[in-house]
Amino acid sequence: MEFHSLEVRQTALSLLRDGTRNAEVARRLNVPLGTVGYWKHVDRAKRGEPVSIRPSLLCPRCDERDLDGAAYSYLLALYLGDGHISHYAKHKVPSLMITLDDSWPGIQDEAEAALQAVFPHNATCRVRSPGAHNMKVYFKHLPCLFPQHGPGRKHERRITLADWQQEIVDAHPWEFIRGLIHSDGCRITNWTTRMVGGVKKRYEYPRYFFTNKSDDIRRLCTDTLTKVGVRWTVLARGSDPFNVSVARKESVALMDAHIGPKH
Repeated sequence: MEFHSLEVRQTALSLLRDGTRNAEVARRLNVPLGTVGYWKHVDRAKRGEPVSIRPSLLCPRCDERDLDGAAYSYLLALYLGDGHISHYAKHKVPSLMITLDDSWPGIQDEAEAALQAVFPHNATCRVRSPGAHNMKVYFKHLPCLFPQHGPGRKHERRITLADWQQEIVDAHPWEFIRGLIHSDGCRITNWTTRMVGGVKKRYEYPRYFFTNKSDDIRRLCTDTLTKVGVRWTVLARGSDPFNVSVARKESVALMDAHIGPKH
């Protein structure tokens, strides 16, 4: 999918406002005719002229459409863990796909609800795959909403949040943490033994884990945990520090209050 600079778009709008035909603008700037027409409609709408634009075409970033911050924070975390954006030649627009295990149907329901809240005018669907379902939505401006999209695996490239994304996560930190745990985390019960009065007794305690190969994504997790007052540690598997652990009683209680076990 080709993206055009702000300078190209402003030049196109200047020509259109001067009365240049859409086809001529497209030819001069080497921009698809449909893109020129879309820019013209959005510009006319912003200036209060009577035009009709399908809501499903409007982008929260490009067109200042309202964005559900809480749902987006959760969906962003799911994308970082189990999602990707693809654009096949047979489709006109890219698709966001989040793959979720069938063992957790409640999480699939939450993911679909988040998709519908972030993309209220676009159809969502579930596509069956072995042992899982792919939650999907098609939208032209997906790379605007998920600028982390790029070639290669996430843990092999830099992952950072744009300033506007960080503002949303800061406003809705628990939704972000919930999405991370729902994608690449878990709540388990650990156990250990202690000698009490000469008798070995077994003790059980709950613990949260978040596991991801990306140093950047783990850092986003730990930074957000710290902001909400959760104490965490890193447990290495061999020489790989892929696991973020939350085991302190008060921190687990805080996680339980906002997240709880997968369902």
